[in-house]
Order: sequence, then structure tokens, then C-alpha cells
Amino acid sequence: MLTQSGPGQAADVDLANCEREPIRIPGSIQPHGVLLVLDPASHVVLQASDNASRLLMDGRVDPLGKPLAQLLSESIVRTLVPRFDKVPSNAHPLFLHTVNVGDRDFDVVGHRSEAGLILELETVTPDSTNSSSDLHLEFDIFSQQAEAVTSVPELCQQMAKTVRRITGFDRVLVYQFDDQWNGMVVGEDGNGRLPTYLHHRFPASDIPAQARELYRLNRIRIIPDAGYQPVPVLPPMTPGRDRVLDLTYSTLRSVSPIHVEYMRNMETMSSMSISILRAGKLWGLISCHHHEPRMAAVAQRTTCDLIARAFALRLSAVEQAGRYERRIAVRSTYSKLLAAMADQGDYIAVLAENSADVLAAAAAEGVAVLTEESCTMFGKTPAENEVRELADWLFRTVKQDVFSTDSLSLVKPDSAQLAGIASGLIAVSVSKLHPSYVMWFRPEVVQTIQWGGDPHKPVTTEDGQVRLHPRKSFETWKETVREKSLPWEDSEIEIATDLRNAIVGIVLRRAEELAELNDELTRSNKELEAFSYSVSHDLRAPLRHIVGYAEMLRESLGERLDAKGDRCIGIIIESCEYAGKLVDKLLSYSRLGRSELQWSQIDLPMLVEEVRKDVMRDASGRTITWKIGKLPCVTGDLMMLRMAVRDLLANAVKYTRRRDEAVIEMDCRDDGDAWIFFVKDNGVGFDMKYTDKLFGVFQRLHRWEDYEGTGIGLANVRRVIERHGGRTWAEGQEGVGATFFFSLPKPPKSEKEG
Repeated sequence: MLTQSGPGQAADVDLANCEREPIRIPGSIQPHGVLLVLDPASHVVLQASDNASRLLMDGRVDPLGKPLAQLLSESIVRTLVPRFDKVPSNAHPLFLHTVNVGDRDFDVVGHRSEAGLILELETVTPDSTNSSSDLHLEFDIFSQQAEAVTSVPELCQQMAKTVRRITGFDRVLVYQFDDQWNGMVVGEDGNGRLPTYLHHRFPASDIPAQARELYRLNRIRIIPDAGYQPVPVLPPMTPGRDRVLDLTYSTLRSVSPIHVEYMRNMETMSSMSISILRAGKLWGLISCHHHEPRMAAVAQRTTCDLIARAFALRLSAVEQAGRYERRIAVRSTYSKLLAAMADQGDYIAVLAENSADVLAAAAAEGVAVLTEESCTMFGKTPAENEVRELADWLFRTVKQDVFSTDSLSLVKPDSAQLAGIASGLIAVSVSKLHPSYVMWFRPEVVQTIQWGGDPHKPVTTEDGQVRLHPRKSFETWKETVREKSLPWEDSEIEIATDLRNAIVGIVLRRAEELAELNDELTRSNKELEAFSYSVSHDLRAPLRHIVGYAEMLRESLGERLDAKGDRCIGIIIESCEYAGKLVDKLLSYSRLGRSELQWSQIDLPMLVEEVRKDVMRDASGRTITWKIGKLPCVTGDLMMLRMAVRDLLANAVKYTRRRDEAVIEMDCRDDGDAWIFFVKDNGVGFDMKYTDKLFGVFQRLHRWEDYEGTGIGLANVRRVIERHGGRTWAEGQEGVGATFFFSLPKPPKSEKEG
């Protein structure tokens, strides 16, 4: 929100008037040079600026219809012709040569257009040029200094100083466009003759859209004298085309009268601008001003253009380095949070326990984690009812997985009262069914923006016509901006997106695990009930009978029982009681179900080799080809993982025994945060419709008579891998073979380093 009207809010006529100006086809040029349009094949002059005869032939010959050699001499044309072929179409003009005609020197630049080959001969003045060695030195100095610069403001300042040193203008500004095409002066060098505009802003209406596009296409624009009289191009229409000559890529092109008036109001009589392009887009301008008329020669301008391109490359490198450092810090925090969520599963608890990291990751001051059942908040946040109302609005209206803004009141006007806490918002949705979100908040940052004069252009009506006037004052005009936070960086939105994906993955995985666990618990309870009944009935009852009959035997024999017999009966009774205690402990262990994992670093290649040799003892005489890939070291419980690997390899050996040559393969792939292992064989395989049965307790897909076993091996594998935070699955085809997969999460980086 603006406490005063901001730029770009004047009447629509402002921009409309600017957009209607024929700036690409002005029909005239500036008088410091000559323009010729040549037929590409014959080099006959098709069009010429009205000053061509006077400057090139002392008024003796009308250039129209004449071969170029009659104007510049055969020797000059022979020098220029080989360069004509190198001139591209519709591209920035190229410097071709410096020629002497009569008593004048001209710098010749050229480009091709649909009208023909366009040559522009600019008058060379002694005080407007530097030696080529000086210009090369300036470029080398800037390149070396730029390499040492690590901040964008310092780089902009360095470029402003270099360009002013080359050109001698009173003031050089480095001017950057924002997202709304307002400009801000981010670098400046001057001699004090003109006012400073460093850190001042200029409205987008100062450089309308069509002018910005022209800056993008033609990188250099020079106005040596704002008081010039335009020189018409004759004939006005290009022969054979019946249209005004397009001067988009011209260096002499006459400029808008409104812009000339703008320059005069700024008290600058000459100017030059060099476009700064990044990936083909207009990033900003090098804008040069002088209090009196001043010319910058082609060589100077070309050097400044090279510096601008070098600047753009270095700018990208500096910004990328800053983003990279920030992204590294953010990714480190993300990895820590992801590891904690993978370990605990409860993402809300993890975010709350690591609140400082969650805030720092997005440089936020408050976070809210909202579900149907709870609202967990830390840092500076709106009240819970305000957070829920905001979530409802996002769910109903925005409907985006990731939403961000630095001015919430701009998109939700009734939230202005939250500006002190939540002008900036990143919200990520973690449910498609309910308004469940993780939200990061930033407060408003009240800013005072300095404009280079009142940004509103005056509009008047003259003779019934609406006319736009450039601003007459460029004194600092201040504007207060409220209800806007610092903008979110790309890396901050990225981590919010990644956390959202991780949370959704955890929620879905937990839902699947809970469903699977519920089914497994149901089966396990039934099995446990049967087992408990068997233990209590089939084992306890016989043991009680043995004890009872032994005691009856002892009583019935009485004194007839000698010491040895009494001792034997006592041993029977004690052994039965001990057996009963063992049964109790076994039953208790089955109910407890889980023992504590003993974590350690495991040399998996060594473990696999040991297990392979072990299972081969039961396969002597068989031909088995083993293909063991390059396996990593992992973290886990050695005994449990040995059991899982043994069950998988033993299964592969068992179910390939009908093959003349069995092939068993074990390998892995890196899946980012986890290793994916597989054991593949060319055995009997299985029907994929029964894949869900494979890992169940006592589940078998083949007859016991054909393949011995208890039917619990793969259940053990799944239990071990799940205890390690991984998962198991299988693929197979009857008569072809089977592949069993399991994953093991990688430990957090800190654990690896430890």
C-alpha cells in the first residue's frame, strides 16, 4: 500500500501517448552523420539522409540512384565490400571501417534490413576518441577488477567509473529495472556538475514498453546534442516497399521529441545509453549524461558495450554464488529436517522441535502448522483463529500447492490488520481434502523510497488534444511504502516446496503403513491367539500332568522309594517346572515383539560374501553363477541384516535348484536419500497377483514337498528392513525368475562424518 499515489498510476493516456510514438520509423536521423540505404547487390543508393550530398560531395551530387563508389571512391568501396558480407540481418550494427572523404573522417557502421544494406557514416571529431590501446587497457582493467568483486553494488559502481573514464561524460548511472519496470540507480559516478541519483527510483512510464523493446534490440543509443534539428531520410518511402524506413537498428536514428524535452528538463544536453542484457532480456541500462553537447565515438561505444556484456556475465556469476551459498545453507537445514521426519514420522513434532531451523530456512519470523485436529505455532504469528481463517481462504480461493506473496493485503485486502506480522506469506498445502497448511510469516518493512522527481507525468489538453509532458522537476520525491515484507528468495520458496513434498510423502506413507500395519496386526493377533492357545493347552497341560503323576508316584511308593528314585522324581518335577518357565518367557518374548537395534557401520560387501559362502554349503555340486555388484557400506544392526541377506540368498539358491545353471545377482542403486538393493534369480519365479502374500508369516506359493521351508523367511526380511526404516517389494514371472528389492535409508550427513 502507498501512503501517496505511486508511479504508473497516472491517466492511461500517459502510456498510450508514448506507445503511439513511431520511435522505430521517425523518418529522420540526427545530424552528426549520414545514412545511406544501398541495394545489396549493386550497391546503388536507394535512400539517403538529406545531408548526404553536403557532407560527402560538398553538395555537388545527388546521391540517390548513384553507385556507392561515386560517393566514397572505388578504393574505399573495395575496402568496405568484403565487410558487407559479414553484416547480419536485423541485428546490432557492426563497425566496418574508418574512411576519409574530402577533409572529413567518418566511422562507418552497417547492418542489413528488409530495405537493404544500411550504412551510417558518423563524423569523427578529434576530441571524441581514444586510442585503441587505451580502450583495450580499460577493458582489461575492468575485467580484472570485476573478477575480484563479490557484491552486486560494488560491481555496478566499478562499471560506472570505467564507462565515465572512457567517455568523459559528467555523470554515468547504472540503472536496473524491477519486476514492474520501474528503474533504480544502483551505481553512479560523476564529477559533481550534475545532481546525484544513486538509490533513486524512476517510474516505468519514463521508459515505455516499446522503448524498452528497442533498447533490447539495439544495445547502444547516442544523442550528442539534445538541441539538434532532425535530418529527413529521402525519399520518405523505401523504393519498391512503399513504407517508411525502419531504423530499429540504426545508430543515427532520430529520437522522440518527448525524450528530448525530458533531457532538457534534466539539464542534460547529451546522453548515451548502453543496454545490459541477461539471457536476451533487458536487465538495465548504463545511462550517461553531460551538461553540454558531447560525442562518444564508435570505438568508445563499442568498448562500453563489451564492458556491459562482461558486466552481465560477472553479475550472473556473483548473484549465482550468493544464491548458491544461501541454497547450500537451506539444503543443509532441509536435510536435517527430512532426516528427523523420516526417523520420527510425526512431521508436526519434528517441525516444532526444530523450530529455529524451520524459521531460519525461509528467513521467516513465524510459522504455523495447521491440520484439522491441531494448530502448532512458533515465532511471531497471527492468532489461531486468524490462521484458520487464512487457511480457509487459501483452500477456497487460491487452491495452489505452494503460494507466496510479499504483500498479503494486496491479494487479500481484509488482511491489512495482519501487516505487522504477516505481510509476507509462504503457504504450502499438505492435504487435498482439508485446509491443512504449513505457513511462514514475515512482517511488513516500512520503506521510504526516493524517486528522481514526482513520478506522475503532467497531462494537459491543448487544442482539444491530450498531450503528455515530461516531468520538469527531478528533485528527490519521497514515498512511504507499507504492508509489504522483504521479498522471498527462490531458495526459500524451494525449501518450502521440498518440505511440502516430504510431508505429503510422509503422510501418504504413514497412511499406507497404518493400513498395512492394521492388516498385519489383525493377522498377527489371530496367529498369536492360536499360538497362545497351543502353548497354554498343548504344552502346559502335559507338563502339569507330568508333575502331577510324578508327585502321585512319590506318595504311593512312600518308604519303598529309595534315594535314587526320589532324586529322579525330583528332577522330573523340577525339569517340568523349568520347562513351564521357559514357555512363559517364550510367550512373553513373542508379545514384546521387538528388541533394540544395535547400530553400527557394516561392510556390506564382506557380509554378503560371508553369507554367500555359507549358503553354498547346502548347494555343493550345483552350477551357480554369482554376480555381485559394487555394494556400499551401510548403517544398521549387523545380526538382523545378516539374517535378512541370508534369507534372500538362501531363497534364491533354493528356488533355482532345478536350473542346469543358476544365475543369482545382487546389486544396488543410489536413490538419493536411500540405497535400493535387489537380489535377482532365474528360478521358478511367481505369479505377480500373489506378490502381496510373499512377505506374510507362513505364506507359501509353492508346495512344501517341492521346496522345503517354514514360510517365515521373507516375513523376517520385511520385519528387519522395516525396523531399519526401509521397505521391501518383489517382482517376478512364473518360470522366468524373481527379483526381491529392499531399501536402506542413508544416515544423515553428520552421522556419516562422525
